[in-house]
Amino acid sequence: MSTVPSRPATRWWALAVLALTQLVVVLDTTIVTIALPQAQLEIGMTDIQRQWIVTAYALAFGSLLLLGGRIADYWGRKRTFMVGMIGFGAASAWGGLAQSGIELIIARGVQGAFAAMLAPAALAMVTVMFTHGRERNIAFAIFGTVAGTGAAIGLVLGGVLTEFANWRWCLLVNIFFVIVGLIGGARLLSESKAEGDNRYDIWGTITVILGLGSLVYGFTLAEHGWDSVDTIVFLALGVMLLAVFVWIESRVRQPLLPLHVIVNSVRGGAFLVQAVVGAVMIGSMLYLTFHFQIVMGMSPLVSGLANVVMTVVIMICSPFTTKALNRFGPRPLMILGPLFSAAGLFYLTGITPDGDYFTQVLPALALLGIGLSMLFVPLQNLSLIGVDPEEAGVAAGTVNSTFHIGGSIGLAVFTVIYAGTVGAALKGGADQAAAFTDGYSAAFFASGIAMVAASLIAVFLIRGEKDELMPQWDDEDAVAYAH
Repeated sequence: MSTVPSRPATRWWALAVLALTQLVVVLDTTIVTIALPQAQLEIGMTDIQRQWIVTAYALAFGSLLLLGGRIADYWGRKRTFMVGMIGFGAASAWGGLAQSGIELIIARGVQGAFAAMLAPAALAMVTVMFTHGRERNIAFAIFGTVAGTGAAIGLVLGGVLTEFANWRWCLLVNIFFVIVGLIGGARLLSESKAEGDNRYDIWGTITVILGLGSLVYGFTLAEHGWDSVDTIVFLALGVMLLAVFVWIESRVRQPLLPLHVIVNSVRGGAFLVQAVVGAVMIGSMLYLTFHFQIVMGMSPLVSGLANVVMTVVIMICSPFTTKALNRFGPRPLMILGPLFSAAGLFYLTGITPDGDYFTQVLPALALLGIGLSMLFVPLQNLSLIGVDPEEAGVAAGTVNSTFHIGGSIGLAVFTVIYAGTVGAALKGGADQAAAFTDGYSAAFFASGIAMVAASLIAVFLIRGEKDELMPQWDDEDAVAYAH
């Protein structure tokens, strides 16, 4: 049996279905962001619960992606895709009808769990459908661009739905995407799975989920002080559990995450850069949305549209980025992309309570769009370089996991920085709008520093000639993986 559709045209339609999946799981990271102020008022959420509406999805998604990749490889990629779609739609409906903050947080966590089945199954199928050459680069460029614009599209769509319908439609709209995905998946995708005696790494799964959860929760508690007992305990527990996870993975016969997948310097560098991108896209950009609505007084619709610049720039730049990738290879893009993004974030630190969008924000979003377009296109490819075909599912899960775990940690850390800055400003006599703006600026500055660090990671870890950094599978590999 083969994952690759027999007709070339069908392959590209299948890619459209899989790219739609990537759009939905990334879009749902941000689509509720615009709706959070309205949702908080309607169902009476606290500020901590408001943050966890975003964190619950990203954390569940990131923590379970490795398991999702293994399920896709062992149980069947198409089957995993279809079940993930159904569960994601059901969780979306539950969240859209939620009557309390706790219920909404749980629904968002369930959403993330089923998204963790969808994403690696989709990327693994793309990997084997397009095995080498120009078509592979185009396919990954499309997939990467969709992933890159999904977060921004979520902000725009969330604004439209919140303004003209209700915040609940930011979740209920997923049902329409799910219907399209199920019909397209049933007609265009073929089943495949890894053969042999495949066993799940139960203890590895438990330790990595609890370890990541403890780590993110510990960063969240740091808002009350880095030296508080709870913060120290949960951060230490998270590190300890992740160390146990690494020990388990080095000893089990079929690990959840084969350690050689991440210890390769190029792949490891790509994973680290992806984590920083997740921290910025999920963590700090949330505060730009708050600045639009809370300080600048924009409506949800206008707030969503205010982010369109970054999306448009990413879409315009992606074809040029793809050509640059083919000509120069991924390393220059991975070094320059974070620097352009950092420049945009540092520019945002100049926002003021009475500032103008066109002078204080728009140029920054354009710089961010240029930088992110340079990252999204090569990242997926680099994350799979040198990976054996039978391990493509877990590698795909890892690249998505790093984005969302990075986002969860980034959101927690930037929240601590924001809250500390706001508190200091209020104590110093600043009014609320000025204090909030100072907090947003501090979060953007920290994000810019993180992006500079990402560029340095690329300098030191992503090394090699162009051809060495452009992975290719031959037809024999593709057939082996498909079966």
